[in-house]
Amino acid sequence: MSFLSCKSESKKIEQFEKITVDENLSKSDSFKIFSKYPELKLFNSEKVESPTKTAYIVQEDRFYTNFYSQEKTYRFYQFYDYKCKAEYKGDTINIWLNNYNGYFGNGILVKIFNGQFLIKDINPKTLKNEVKFIETHSNSQKLVLNKANFQKNDSIYGFIDYSTNLDSLVTKNFRGYFKTKIK
Repeated sequence: MSFLSCKSESKKIEQFEKITVDENLSKSDSFKIFSKYPELKLFNSEKVESPTKTAYIVQEDRFYTNFYSQEKTYRFYQFYDYKCKAEYKGDTINIWLNNYNGYFGNGILVKIFNGQFLIKDINPKTLKNEVKFIETHSNSQKLVLNKANFQKNDSIYGFIDYSTNLDSLVTKNFRGYFKTKIK
C-alpha cells in the first residue's frame, strides 16, 4: 500500500504598487535643506559613501503595552537616523532606507521593477551582518520618484509615505525624502 501526499503551502502573494513620477521632485526645497548636512556615520568603522545626507526619513512607531497592570499604556517613538543606498540586482532596483549599525537596524527595502514597487520591512532583531524581513500588513503606501526608468550610476530622488501594522498592537509610519546614486 502506498500513499501520495501533496503538501500545500499558503504563501503571501506580494503585491506591487504603481510608482508616481514627478520630474520636478529633485528641485524640492527638502533636498536643498538636507543636502547641507553631512551623511550620517552609524558606527565607527563604517565607510561613508556620500559626502552629504542621503535621506531625511521620519519613522513613527505607535504601540500599546501592558506591563504589570491590566491597563494599556500608549507609547510613541520617532527615529530620524536613516540613510539611503540604491543598487541594481538583475532587473530590479533595491533601495535600502535604513539605519543599520552593524548589529541591528530598522527600516525598509523598496524593490522597484517595471514601474512598480514593493516594500519589505527589515527585522531589527537579527544577528551581526544578517538581514531578515518581517511580515507586515500595509495600510497605505506611496512612492514618488523623479523618473520612471533608471540605469546604473543615475541619481535617484524619491519621496515615500508608508504606513503599516507590524502586528495587532504596533503601527509604523515611515515618511520622507531620499536621494542617492544607483550602484
